[in-house]
Amino acid sequence: MSTDQLGTGYAGETPRDSTQSKARILDAATAEFAAYGLAGARVDRIAARAGANKQLIYRYFGSKEALFDSALAANIDRLLDEIPFNALDLPGYAVTMFDFAHAHRELVRLVRWHTLERPGVLWALPNAAESTRLKVAALRQAQEAGVVDGALPAEHMLELLLSLIHSAAESHAIGDSPAAVAARRRAVAHGAQRLTTPSQA
Repeated sequence: MSTDQLGTGYAGETPRDSTQSKARILDAATAEFAAYGLAGARVDRIAARAGANKQLIYRYFGSKEALFDSALAANIDRLLDEIPFNALDLPGYAVTMFDFAHAHRELVRLVRWHTLERPGVLWALPNAAESTRLKVAALRQAQEAGVVDGALPAEHMLELLLSLIHSAAESHAIGDSPAAVAARRRAVAHGAQRLTTPSQA
């Protein structure tokens, strides 16, 4: 294979925009890693799905592990862009997150695999780390204002809230009826409200 072919990822075709190529690779990587995790994923399957070649993938991302991290980071950035955090309406935030996770269940699986196989790396990703810091700060401020229950430290409150959302979305079974999904959605809202509403005691 020629150097020109390596530079495009489309043997025999004219060069294409690298941003588009990377986006296709990340989409393919998301599907592959969500299905198989890091250990079971195959870079050649990712290349075939993306219409690229393995050499180009390694040129862009350096390693299979770095591609795994990049696929997760791209999806986390998408989630952060689409769902603003609102510490003053945590049940509403939880339901919006549930809807997103339910519609993109591959992301929930991707996060699970990444947590198991790359422990600690997620929270070191720059955008994820900054987003978590801002969420914790907003929660702490809402606790101090008496809007959110202050029995738990803000970071633990956030962890429990996100676990509730992701567990509910992940428990989706093929063939779930719309009524079952709606019931789970109501349960998420109820659970978030019970978790975060200040005690009257």
